[in-house]
Amino acid sequence: MNIYQLFVRTFGNKNTELIQNGDKSQNGCGTFASINNNALNSLKELGITHIWLTGVIRHSSLTAYPELGIKSTNQLITKGKAGSPYSIMDYYDIDPDLAINPQNRMTEFEDAIKRIHEKGMKVIIDFIPNHLAREYKSLNKPLDVEEFGIYDDKDVNFASDNNFYYCPNQEFVVPEQHISVVDHQSPAVNYEEFPAKASGNDVFSPTPSVNDWYDTIKLNYGIDYLNGNTKHFDTIPNTWYKMLNIMQYWCEKGIDGFRVDMAEMVPVEFWRWSINELRDIHDVIMIAEIYQPHLYRDYIEAGFDYLYDKVGLYNTLENIYRHGQRADSITNVWNSLQGMGDVMLRFMENHDEVRLASKHFIGDAFKAIPAVTMAALMNRGPFMIYNGQESGEDSDGAVGFSGDDGRTSIFDYTTMPKHQNWMSGGKFDGSELTEEQKKLHDFYTKLLNFRLRSNAINKGAFYDLMWVNPWYSNFDPQYVYAFLRYHEEERLLVVINFNQNESRYCEVKIAEDALDYMNMKLSTDNRQQTTDDSSQQKIAMDILTGEKIEYDLEEVSTRGIALNLEPCGIKILKL
Repeated sequence: MNIYQLFVRTFGNKNTELIQNGDKSQNGCGTFASINNNALNSLKELGITHIWLTGVIRHSSLTAYPELGIKSTNQLITKGKAGSPYSIMDYYDIDPDLAINPQNRMTEFEDAIKRIHEKGMKVIIDFIPNHLAREYKSLNKPLDVEEFGIYDDKDVNFASDNNFYYCPNQEFVVPEQHISVVDHQSPAVNYEEFPAKASGNDVFSPTPSVNDWYDTIKLNYGIDYLNGNTKHFDTIPNTWYKMLNIMQYWCEKGIDGFRVDMAEMVPVEFWRWSINELRDIHDVIMIAEIYQPHLYRDYIEAGFDYLYDKVGLYNTLENIYRHGQRADSITNVWNSLQGMGDVMLRFMENHDEVRLASKHFIGDAFKAIPAVTMAALMNRGPFMIYNGQESGEDSDGAVGFSGDDGRTSIFDYTTMPKHQNWMSGGKFDGSELTEEQKKLHDFYTKLLNFRLRSNAINKGAFYDLMWVNPWYSNFDPQYVYAFLRYHEEERLLVVINFNQNESRYCEVKIAEDALDYMNMKLSTDNRQQTTDDSSQQKIAMDILTGEKIEYDLEEVSTRGIALNLEPCGIKILKL
């Protein structure tokens, strides 16, 4: 499974001139129509199997659509001109920014789903269960659906059937730092909320900080956080029914799965119940954004198919590049997962992370190739790239609310200049890519397609070679990592040099038991009968470059396979 995170707002935006903090009319906005057959054909050729459409559900925004009855949200509780796609205004609606004709936004979304399906790919969307926008008001909910909070007891912090948590008799206070960045040229604005509701990141106070999720309200799933985290699940809480209904609604629209935002902040008991209910009717993929390893197994047992591998592999690879952590520390990643490596979603970019090519991270998309290769080939689980990653997007400069932080802003109307070279004005043929970009795009195409066709990758076992290649044996574990992937007759040796400035010569040994596992060990009888030494000479071929490397099977566990690795060089050798 190769996932492409497609942030609709920026993916198809053709504007080249940007105004800092500009609105939609000034800076433009991508639409579902941008996800045309040309784009889908190119993504298919890239090796993509699943497209995660990000930011599609209507959320906070300073853009109004009065003809649709949609007002702009209060700028005191809105991040950026475009607003956060994770501050949901209506769980049953599509963001009108993403439609050519906002009146027909749901139809345009459904048409995009159809186009994706016709190309043989599947659709994933965000589900944001933990929090919603402070000014949430559904205009598109089915008639039999009740609004959130209308029957809440607002005089208590917690009640099991309340949809929200309250700070009784206290008024919500907007963080002063946010007030300082609003557009003071606009008419004076004020925001009143009484009693104050708890903020999305479990801040049970009327005065969240600017670093809190102050633009959102925490949903109540029946846990009394202020009284020992006691659980009140004997009667299914009202919020559970509401959120299950929302997931069912989108499944009926034809989507194939959910990437669940901050799944770990919602009790596992809800997931166990809701996923079971959902799958009674729908075959749905469930991916959990989760950052607490001690919860991993609980959430898989509750029904999730895959979990974010942020705190394991991503953080380790980041530390190798940015803080000089040893390459052999990667061994700790798979070791700590205790057999759960195949359910981890691996990535090196997404909307939350700094772009690889950014000056705030590596600063060179090609130097990131070792990390990308490691994340893509380590286990059998899915691998994800973020739109623009394959073109070396660097997100240089500040465009608005998010500042110059190396991320493509999710809060502003902006573009991806490097991505636009591949987009080529809507042709999506890469005709405007530079020669360097073409090389990068070619690497991703080869890597992703290899993942799809290689049984060793998508079905095979993993074998860490670091223990048999210590530092004193013509091998540098400070910078070099080596492992095997194998399935039946397909055997791969992957060797990666994380040193950004220096080549590395190494003699990679393969343990005898690994040879046995891969059915590569000659029997004693065969050795005795062999008279021609050349019969034991083998050829390994690099699947990316076609380079052929000779090695002696009889000596591979003692002398190893001799390799020269360029700075940030990789070898994916078919043995």
